[in-house]
Amino acid sequence: MSSEVLSYESLVHAVSGAVGSVTAMTVFFPLDTARLRLQVDEKRKAKSTPAILAEIVKEEGLLAPYRGWFPVICSLCCSNFVYFYCFHSLKASWLKGHQSAPSTDLIIGIAAGVINVLVTTPLWVVNTRLKLQGSKFRNADIHTTNYSGILDAFAQIIRDEGVGALWNGTFPSLLLVLNPAIQFMIYEGLKRQLRRGVPRELSSVEVFVIGAISKAVATTVTYPLQTIQSILRFGQFNESTERSKLLSSLRTIKCLLVNRVRKYGMLGLFKGLEAKLLQTVLTAALMFILYEKIASCTFRVMGLTNNHYKKR
Repeated sequence: MSSEVLSYESLVHAVSGAVGSVTAMTVFFPLDTARLRLQVDEKRKAKSTPAILAEIVKEEGLLAPYRGWFPVICSLCCSNFVYFYCFHSLKASWLKGHQSAPSTDLIIGIAAGVINVLVTTPLWVVNTRLKLQGSKFRNADIHTTNYSGILDAFAQIIRDEGVGALWNGTFPSLLLVLNPAIQFMIYEGLKRQLRRGVPRELSSVEVFVIGAISKAVATTVTYPLQTIQSILRFGQFNESTERSKLLSSLRTIKCLLVNRVRKYGMLGLFKGLEAKLLQTVLTAALMFILYEKIASCTFRVMGLTNNHYKKR
Protein backbone atom coordinates (compact mmCIF):
# COMPACT_ATOMS: atom_id res chain seq x y z
CA MET A 1 0.00 0.00 0.00
CA SER A 2 2.66 2.54 1.05
CA SER A 3 4.77 1.77 -2.03
CA GLU A 4 1.87 2.74 -4.34
CA VAL A 5 1.01 5.90 -2.36
CA LEU A 6 4.64 7.08 -2.20
CA SER A 7 5.60 5.91 -5.70
CA TYR A 8 7.75 7.82 -8.17
CA GLU A 9 5.07 7.26 -10.83
CA SER A 10 2.46 9.15 -8.78
CA LEU A 11 4.95 11.99 -8.39
CA VAL A 12 5.48 12.12 -12.18
CA HIS A 13 1.69 12.32 -12.72
CA ALA A 14 1.41 15.06 -10.08
CA VAL A 15 4.20 17.23 -11.50
CA SER A 16 2.96 16.72 -15.07
CA GLY A 17 -0.59 17.70 -14.09
CA ALA A 18 0.59 20.76 -12.15
CA VAL A 19 2.85 22.02 -14.97
CA GLY A 20 0.19 21.37 -17.61
CA SER A 21 -2.55 23.16 -15.68
CA VAL A 22 -0.39 26.21 -14.85
CA THR A 23 0.64 26.64 -18.49
CA ALA A 24 -2.90 26.20 -19.80
CA MET A 25 -4.43 28.56 -17.23
CA THR A 26 -1.85 31.25 -18.05
CA VAL A 27 -2.82 31.09 -21.73
CA PHE A 28 -6.58 31.37 -21.08
CA PHE A 29 -6.53 33.41 -17.86
CA PRO A 30 -8.51 36.43 -19.21
CA LEU A 31 -11.48 34.13 -19.89
CA ASP A 32 -11.52 33.16 -16.21
CA THR A 33 -11.49 36.85 -15.25
CA ALA A 34 -14.61 37.45 -17.35
CA ARG A 35 -16.34 34.41 -15.82
CA LEU A 36 -15.60 35.45 -12.22
CA ARG A 37 -16.88 39.02 -12.75
CA LEU A 38 -20.18 37.72 -14.10
CA GLN A 39 -20.58 35.32 -11.16
CA VAL A 40 -19.97 37.73 -8.27
CA ASP A 41 -21.10 41.10 -9.74
CA GLU A 42 -24.85 40.64 -9.97
CA LYS A 43 -25.47 44.10 -11.47
CA ARG A 44 -23.16 43.45 -14.45
CA LYS A 45 -25.21 42.50 -17.51
CA ALA A 46 -24.44 39.14 -19.08
CA LYS A 47 -22.76 39.82 -22.42
CA SER A 48 -20.46 37.86 -24.68
CA THR A 49 -17.02 37.08 -23.28
CA PRO A 50 -15.16 39.44 -25.70
CA ALA A 51 -17.57 42.27 -24.75
CA ILE A 52 -16.98 41.72 -21.01
CA LEU A 53 -13.20 41.66 -21.50
CA ALA A 54 -13.39 44.83 -23.64
CA GLU A 55 -15.31 46.58 -20.81
CA ILE A 56 -12.77 45.47 -18.21
CA VAL A 57 -9.81 46.68 -20.31
CA LYS A 58 -11.54 50.01 -21.06
CA GLU A 59 -12.44 50.69 -17.41
CA GLU A 60 -9.44 49.20 -15.59
CA GLY A 61 -6.52 49.05 -17.99
CA LEU A 62 -4.86 46.61 -20.38
CA LEU A 63 -3.45 44.32 -17.68
CA ALA A 64 -6.75 44.05 -15.74
CA PRO A 65 -7.71 40.67 -17.31
CA TYR A 66 -4.52 39.24 -15.73
CA ARG A 67 -5.13 40.75 -12.28
CA GLY A 68 -4.56 38.15 -9.59
CA TRP A 69 -2.65 35.82 -11.94
CA PHE A 70 0.11 34.91 -9.46
CA PRO A 71 -2.10 33.77 -6.52
CA VAL A 72 -4.35 31.85 -8.94
CA ILE A 73 -1.35 30.07 -10.46
CA CYS A 74 0.05 29.24 -7.00
CA SER A 75 -3.33 27.83 -5.91
CA LEU A 76 -3.82 25.92 -9.16
CA CYS A 77 -0.33 24.44 -9.05
CA CYS A 78 -0.81 23.18 -5.47
CA SER A 79 -4.37 22.02 -6.14
CA ASN A 80 -3.57 20.02 -9.27
CA PHE A 81 -0.43 18.54 -7.73
CA VAL A 82 -2.49 17.28 -4.78
CA TYR A 83 -5.34 16.03 -7.00
CA PHE A 84 -3.23 14.21 -9.59
CA TYR A 85 -1.02 12.69 -6.89
CA CYS A 86 -3.98 11.44 -4.85
CA PHE A 87 -5.91 10.23 -7.90
CA HIS A 88 -3.07 8.13 -9.31
CA SER A 89 -1.71 6.85 -5.99
CA LEU A 90 -5.20 5.79 -4.82
CA LYS A 91 -5.86 4.25 -8.22
CA ALA A 92 -2.60 2.25 -8.09
CA SER A 93 -3.40 1.06 -4.56
CA TRP A 94 -6.95 0.05 -5.51
CA LEU A 95 -6.33 -1.64 -8.87
CA LYS A 96 -2.96 -3.28 -8.16
CA GLY A 97 -2.16 -3.63 -11.89
CA HIS A 98 -5.72 -4.43 -13.11
CA GLN A 99 -7.57 -2.27 -15.63
CA SER A 100 -9.88 0.40 -14.25
CA ALA A 101 -13.62 0.92 -14.83
CA PRO A 102 -15.76 4.12 -14.96
CA SER A 103 -17.28 3.50 -11.50
CA THR A 104 -13.79 3.01 -10.02
CA ASP A 105 -12.53 6.23 -11.65
CA LEU A 106 -15.53 8.13 -10.24
CA ILE A 107 -15.06 6.86 -6.67
CA ILE A 108 -11.30 7.50 -6.72
CA GLY A 109 -11.89 10.93 -8.27
CA ILE A 110 -14.30 11.87 -5.46
CA ALA A 111 -11.85 10.69 -2.78
CA ALA A 112 -8.98 12.64 -4.36
CA GLY A 113 -11.25 15.68 -4.68
CA VAL A 114 -12.22 15.65 -0.99
CA ILE A 115 -8.55 15.56 0.07
CA ASN A 116 -7.74 18.34 -2.39
CA VAL A 117 -10.59 20.59 -1.17
CA LEU A 118 -9.71 20.27 2.52
CA VAL A 119 -6.02 21.01 1.85
CA THR A 120 -6.23 23.83 -0.71
CA THR A 121 -9.48 25.77 -0.02
CA PRO A 122 -7.65 28.56 1.95
CA LEU A 123 -5.47 29.23 -1.12
CA TRP A 124 -8.56 29.53 -3.35
CA VAL A 125 -10.31 31.89 -0.91
CA VAL A 126 -7.28 34.19 -0.92
CA ASN A 127 -6.82 34.05 -4.70
CA THR A 128 -10.51 34.87 -5.32
CA ARG A 129 -10.20 38.00 -3.16
CA LEU A 130 -6.92 39.09 -4.77
CA LYS A 131 -8.25 38.46 -8.27
CA LEU A 132 -11.25 40.73 -7.63
CA GLN A 133 -9.35 43.42 -5.71
CA GLY A 134 -9.39 46.76 -7.51
CA SER A 135 -12.20 45.70 -9.84
CA LYS A 136 -14.93 48.17 -10.75
CA PHE A 137 -18.22 46.53 -9.79
CA ARG A 138 -21.73 47.45 -10.90
CA ASN A 139 -23.03 46.27 -7.50
CA ALA A 140 -22.62 49.10 -4.95
CA ASP A 141 -23.04 46.69 -2.02
CA ILE A 142 -19.64 45.11 -2.69
CA HIS A 143 -16.93 46.51 -0.39
CA THR A 144 -13.38 47.12 -1.58
CA THR A 145 -10.45 45.23 -0.05
CA ASN A 146 -6.80 46.20 0.32
CA TYR A 147 -4.44 43.22 0.38
CA SER A 148 -0.77 43.74 -0.49
CA GLY A 149 -0.19 40.07 -1.37
CA ILE A 150 -0.94 36.44 -0.53
CA LEU A 151 0.50 36.50 3.01
CA ASP A 152 -1.14 39.84 3.84
CA ALA A 153 -4.50 38.51 2.59
CA PHE A 154 -4.15 35.46 4.85
CA ALA A 155 -3.28 37.70 7.81
CA GLN A 156 -6.16 40.17 7.24
CA ILE A 157 -8.78 37.46 6.72
CA ILE A 158 -7.72 35.62 9.91
CA ARG A 159 -7.61 38.89 11.89
CA ASP A 160 -10.91 40.37 10.64
CA GLU A 161 -13.04 37.29 9.94
CA GLY A 162 -11.43 34.44 11.85
CA VAL A 163 -9.57 31.31 10.72
CA GLY A 164 -12.83 29.68 9.62
CA ALA A 165 -13.24 32.28 6.86
CA LEU A 166 -10.32 30.67 5.02
CA TRP A 167 -12.60 27.68 4.44
CA ASN A 168 -15.55 29.76 3.11
CA GLY A 169 -17.25 27.79 0.36
CA THR A 170 -15.87 24.45 1.58
CA PHE A 171 -19.26 22.73 1.59
CA PRO A 172 -20.13 23.57 -2.06
CA SER A 173 -16.51 22.77 -2.88
CA LEU A 174 -16.99 19.31 -1.37
CA LEU A 175 -20.11 18.90 -3.51
CA LEU A 176 -18.09 20.12 -6.48
CA VAL A 177 -15.58 17.28 -6.17
CA LEU A 178 -18.07 15.73 -8.60
CA ASN A 179 -16.71 18.10 -11.25
CA PRO A 180 -13.17 16.67 -11.55
CA ALA A 181 -14.48 13.20 -10.66
CA ILE A 182 -16.94 13.27 -13.59
CA GLN A 183 -14.26 14.83 -15.78
CA PHE A 184 -11.69 12.12 -15.02
CA MET A 185 -14.29 9.32 -15.29
CA ILE A 186 -15.30 10.46 -18.80
CA TYR A 187 -11.69 11.22 -19.83
CA GLU A 188 -10.29 7.88 -18.67
CA GLY A 189 -13.30 6.02 -20.14
CA LEU A 190 -12.95 7.67 -23.56
CA LYS A 191 -9.21 7.01 -23.45
CA ARG A 192 -9.80 3.30 -22.88
CA GLN A 193 -12.31 3.24 -25.77
CA LEU A 194 -9.85 4.89 -28.14
CA ARG A 195 -7.10 2.44 -27.23
CA ARG A 196 -9.45 -0.57 -27.50
CA GLY A 197 -7.16 -2.68 -25.33
CA VAL A 198 -3.98 -1.76 -27.23
CA PRO A 199 -1.42 0.05 -25.02
CA ARG A 200 -0.49 3.10 -27.11
CA GLU A 201 0.05 6.82 -26.74
CA LEU A 202 -2.91 8.90 -27.93
CA SER A 203 -2.37 11.68 -30.45
CA SER A 204 -2.58 15.33 -29.36
CA VAL A 205 -5.85 15.74 -31.30
CA GLU A 206 -7.41 12.74 -29.54
CA VAL A 207 -6.33 14.01 -26.11
CA PHE A 208 -7.60 17.53 -26.91
CA VAL A 209 -11.04 16.28 -28.02
CA ILE A 210 -11.67 13.88 -25.11
CA GLY A 211 -10.27 16.43 -22.64
CA ALA A 212 -12.65 19.10 -23.99
CA ILE A 213 -15.69 16.77 -23.97
CA SER A 214 -15.07 15.55 -20.42
CA LYS A 215 -14.65 19.07 -19.04
CA ALA A 216 -17.65 20.50 -20.93
CA VAL A 217 -19.98 17.86 -19.45
CA ALA A 218 -18.58 18.20 -15.91
CA THR A 219 -18.73 22.02 -15.98
CA THR A 220 -22.29 22.28 -17.31
CA VAL A 221 -23.64 19.80 -14.74
CA THR A 222 -22.02 21.52 -11.73
CA TYR A 223 -22.03 25.21 -12.82
CA PRO A 224 -24.76 26.53 -10.43
CA LEU A 225 -22.74 25.28 -7.46
CA GLN A 226 -19.58 26.85 -8.92
CA THR A 227 -21.37 30.22 -8.95
CA ILE A 228 -22.33 29.84 -5.26
CA GLN A 229 -18.78 28.73 -4.48
CA SER A 230 -17.34 31.92 -6.03
CA ILE A 231 -19.78 34.12 -4.08
CA LEU A 232 -18.91 32.37 -0.79
CA ARG A 233 -15.16 32.63 -1.41
CA PHE A 234 -15.52 36.34 -2.15
CA GLY A 235 -16.96 36.62 1.36
CA GLN A 236 -19.55 39.36 0.76
CA PHE A 237 -22.89 37.73 1.56
CA ASN A 238 -25.32 37.57 4.48
CA GLU A 239 -24.39 34.59 6.61
CA SER A 240 -26.91 32.28 8.27
CA THR A 241 -27.22 32.48 12.07
CA GLU A 242 -27.51 28.70 12.51
CA ARG A 243 -25.23 27.34 15.26
CA SER A 244 -24.54 24.13 13.36
CA LYS A 245 -21.87 24.71 10.72
CA LEU A 246 -23.41 22.08 8.42
CA LEU A 247 -26.93 23.50 8.73
CA SER A 248 -25.55 27.01 8.29
CA SER A 249 -23.72 25.98 5.11
CA LEU A 250 -26.78 24.23 3.70
CA ARG A 251 -29.04 27.18 4.53
CA THR A 252 -26.59 29.69 3.00
CA ILE A 253 -26.31 27.67 -0.22
CA LYS A 254 -30.09 27.31 -0.41
CA CYS A 255 -30.65 31.06 0.18
CA LEU A 256 -28.07 32.07 -2.42
CA LEU A 257 -29.55 29.69 -5.01
CA VAL A 258 -33.15 30.77 -4.29
CA ASN A 259 -32.28 34.50 -4.34
CA ARG A 260 -30.43 34.07 -7.63
CA VAL A 261 -33.43 32.32 -9.20
CA ARG A 262 -35.91 34.90 -7.84
CA LYS A 263 -33.90 37.83 -9.20
CA TYR A 264 -32.81 36.46 -12.57
CA GLY A 265 -34.75 33.24 -13.17
CA MET A 266 -33.23 29.80 -13.71
CA LEU A 267 -30.81 31.25 -16.26
CA GLY A 268 -29.33 33.36 -13.45
CA LEU A 269 -27.74 30.18 -12.09
CA PHE A 270 -25.86 29.84 -15.37
CA LYS A 271 -24.73 33.47 -15.70
CA GLY A 272 -21.17 33.44 -17.01
CA LEU A 273 -21.44 29.84 -18.29
CA GLU A 274 -20.33 30.84 -21.80
CA ALA A 275 -17.14 32.41 -20.46
CA LYS A 276 -16.62 29.48 -18.07
CA LEU A 277 -17.09 26.86 -20.78
CA LEU A 278 -14.83 28.70 -23.19
CA GLN A 279 -12.12 29.08 -20.55
CA THR A 280 -12.40 25.75 -18.76
CA VAL A 281 -12.82 23.55 -21.86
CA LEU A 282 -9.86 25.09 -23.67
CA THR A 283 -7.76 25.12 -20.50
CA ALA A 284 -8.59 21.48 -19.65
CA ALA A 285 -7.95 20.30 -23.21
CA LEU A 286 -4.55 22.04 -23.37
CA MET A 287 -3.73 20.87 -19.82
CA PHE A 288 -4.41 17.24 -20.70
CA ILE A 289 -2.22 17.47 -23.82
CA LEU A 290 0.69 18.89 -21.82
CA TYR A 291 0.10 16.44 -18.96
CA GLU A 292 0.07 13.40 -21.26
CA LYS A 293 3.15 14.54 -23.19
CA ILE A 294 5.20 15.41 -20.09
CA ALA A 295 4.21 12.16 -18.34
CA SER A 296 4.86 9.95 -21.39
CA CYS A 297 8.26 11.58 -22.06
CA THR A 298 9.26 11.11 -18.42
CA PHE A 299 8.12 7.48 -18.36
CA ARG A 300 9.88 6.83 -21.65
CA VAL A 301 13.13 8.09 -20.15
CA MET A 302 12.48 5.86 -17.13
CA GLY A 303 11.84 2.89 -19.42
CA LEU A 304 8.30 2.42 -18.05
CA THR A 305 6.31 3.24 -21.19
CA ASN A 306 4.47 -0.07 -21.65
CA ASN A 307 3.70 -0.53 -17.95
CA HIS A 308 2.47 3.05 -17.78
CA TYR A 309 -0.14 2.46 -20.51
CA LYS A 310 -1.18 -0.99 -19.31
CA LYS A 311 -2.00 0.30 -15.80
CA ARG A 312 -4.43 2.83 -17.25
